[in-house]
Amino acid sequence: MIEGLEKKIIRYLQEDLPVTPKPFASLADKIGIKEEDLLEKIQLLKEKGVLRRFGATLRHQLAGFHSNAMVAWRVPEDKVKKSGNLMAGFGEVSHCYQRRIQGEWKYNLFTMIHGKNEKDCEHIARKIADVVEINDYVVLLTLKEYKKTSPKYF
Repeated sequence: MIEGLEKKIIRYLQEDLPVTPKPFASLADKIGIKEEDLLEKIQLLKEKGVLRRFGATLRHQLAGFHSNAMVAWRVPEDKVKKSGNLMAGFGEVSHCYQRRIQGEWKYNLFTMIHGKNEKDCEHIARKIADVVEINDYVVLLTLKEYKKTSPKYF
């Protein structure tokens, strides 16, 4: 069961973190506890499985990237870890993750790449393919971006 203070912490964590040198100290002040206590509670929430991770959302258009694409890769299982690490090392890649092959869809590794335009995204995918020596992939260009929101629990 989640107690009152934990709910309050979750309520603040599901919002944007303050853009300050010490965002958790700022949150702790708002909650009315010490920064060390806040960090300890966050760790406990993580250990209990209530909190999985923190994430950041890049507003890629403001960063100069006007196109993006999900690239689906078919990678032999024994090369997934090495290939994934190489792919994730590219500056144009914001996400890289593995999924189980499902039905007719034979791709098991995915990268989200960002570029200046669609041709740039395709060029980046080709560059990645050359480095990891994987040529079985499909570039799925983003046609429309929908509003991104996170769920609010409290």
